[in-house]
This record gives sequence, structure tokens and C-alpha cells, in this order.
Amino acid sequence: MHLKFNRKSPSGFYAEVKREVEDYFTSNSISRNANTSMVLKTVLFLGGLPILYCLIVFGQFSLGVTFGLTILIGMCQAFIGFNVAHDAIHGSYSSNQRVNKLLSYSFNVIGANAYVWKITHNVVHHTYTNIPGHDEDLDVAPGLLRLSRLEEKKPIMQYQHIYAFLLYGLASLSWVFRKDFVKFFQSKIGHTDNTDHPRNEYYKLFFFKAVYYTLFIVVPLIVMDITWWQFVIGFVAMHLAEGLVLGLVFQLAHAVEETDFPEPDEEGSMEESWAVHQMHTTANFSRNSKTAAFLCGGLNYQIEHHLFANICHIHYPAISGIVERVAHKHGIPYHDNATFYDALCSHYRILKKMGQKEEVLA
Repeated sequence: MHLKFNRKSPSGFYAEVKREVEDYFTSNSISRNANTSMVLKTVLFLGGLPILYCLIVFGQFSLGVTFGLTILIGMCQAFIGFNVAHDAIHGSYSSNQRVNKLLSYSFNVIGANAYVWKITHNVVHHTYTNIPGHDEDLDVAPGLLRLSRLEEKKPIMQYQHIYAFLLYGLASLSWVFRKDFVKFFQSKIGHTDNTDHPRNEYYKLFFFKAVYYTLFIVVPLIVMDITWWQFVIGFVAMHLAEGLVLGLVFQLAHAVEETDFPEPDEEGSMEESWAVHQMHTTANFSRNSKTAAFLCGGLNYQIEHHLFANICHIHYPAISGIVERVAHKHGIPYHDNATFYDALCSHYRILKKMGQKEEVLA
């Protein structure tokens, strides 16, 4: 089913908020792309990856220290995804698309695939946010997790608020070994055609996966003085750390109590315009935390990101006040959890509610 957003929505919210945000950049003579702080952050995270890698593989530390470093490198890979690759793939890091293209390969280096992500995230998720059957980001673990009323409820799901966080940790392993291949070769993502791939993307998919497997599996097994089972523990721990960080940040932005999972009518029409739809399906958290903004790559400002994905995330704290004020002026919700903990508790309650044997209507 091809979905249509309501273009006749009476709200002038999107036009006004775009105008005010543009005025902010113009009046302050600020570029919408990366600034010095963003570049320094990029150097820190991209530089941290090879340093941690060399310390783990060649450092000859004790097993305890090495294990701690594997947790750090897993988290570092998540932060590269948030802070560097995400902006680059959206084309918002730099006004020079060659720079964006180059930095987008950092996503491939950490075991994922920039091309597949561009389709599933930039195109599908950002267009059909939280719409069951269309936004496959909702399908974190099909058959095991239920986030909307349209999804089938199974007996095991009454415990999903307990085991969900382990599944988030395993998501990174799935991404590296399974998800990219499945998404690349399936004919549709949601209801979006996924059959016309450039020939060189087939090569890149397998080439970069081979590079990752070589660097993170073959080389450590050859160089490090460890047993195979010690390697497996370290490798899985690295991905559990990475996956948990990735999973929590993305889930706290779209699957909390305030956000909606709207459905189209029988003709495939959505009630709201695209921009207003984003406001109903997206939430911020920890807006006042500089640490969260630094580590999450602006994804704790998910509202601003969905409305202005073409703006580098380093500017989201500055424009969030504009978006909130204009939203309130037009009577449009601006979902905002004050802290990470508040958002985490809200997500936990959603998991528990959606898994209950007897659904409680609220």
C-alpha cells in the first residue's frame, strides 16, 4: 500500500519552523554543517577506534584489562555510528558531498553498511516513522518484541520488558552477520521497493564485510595469545556493549509512552501532514545534558533530527528551543523526557504494557 500524508493539513507549523530555523543560521552567519567542535569530536571517535584496536590486539595486557578495552571499543563503534556516520550518510556533515561520502564509509568500517542504512533509515524510517508494516525499524526482533497494537501478541511477550534489553545487545551481532545481507536482498523494505541496486554496491557489501571479519576475527585469533573461547567471550561482549548503546538510543526516541504508532485509513491516507506526523511519533530526551548530546550524536534531539536531517546534529541544541516554541504555538505536541532515566522508564512501561496478556486501554 502506498501511503499519502495529508497535504491539506491546516497547520502552518512546518513552514514557520523552517523559516525560523533558516533565520537562525542566516542572522548568526552560521553554517548548517559541521563546525570546529564537530570536527574535533570526529577526530576523537575515529582516532579512538584504531588506538583501542591496537591496544587490544597488540597490547599484551591482562585478560581483565583486555576485556575492559573490548567493552570500550564496542561503545566507541556505536559513538562513531551516532556522531560521524549518521550525519555523513544524511549528507549533513559537510556541504561537500565527497566529504560526506568518505565519512559514510566509517559505517562500513564498524561492520555495518552505509548503502543499506541509507535505504532503511534515510528513506523508509524518516518517511514512515512508527507506521506499522512500513517502518521496519519497529521490527527489532519480530516474534519476540511487540511495540504497537497491530503486531501479533504471543505468550512469551509478557516477559519482553525483561528480555528486551538483551535483544538490543544482540542487535549489533545481527547487524554484522545477518541484517545487512537480508535487507540488501529482500525485494521490499516495508512497502518500499528494494530491487534496483547499483552494481558496485554488491561489491562494497561483501568487500567491507570481509574487511571487518578479517580485522575483528581473523587478525585477533592469529595475533593474540588467547584461546578461541576467550576470543568468543570478548567478541560477543564487544557487540553486546555496542548493540545495547545503539538499541537504547534509538528506542528511547520512538518507543516511549508519549509517541504514537498511527495507522493509515483504508485508502492509505494518513491523518496528519508529514511534519506533524513526525512530532507525534518522535521524542527527545536529556536535552539539558551536554554529555548526552556529545555521545549520542544529537539523537537525543530526535525531533529536530527528523525535521531537519539535512542539518548537522551539532546545531540541534541551539534550534530545539525554536522547534519547541513553534510547536506549542500551533498546538502540536513536543515530546521531551527530561533525562535518560525518565525515557528509559517510559520505554520499560511501554514494553510491559504491550506484552500484557490482557491489554489495558489507556
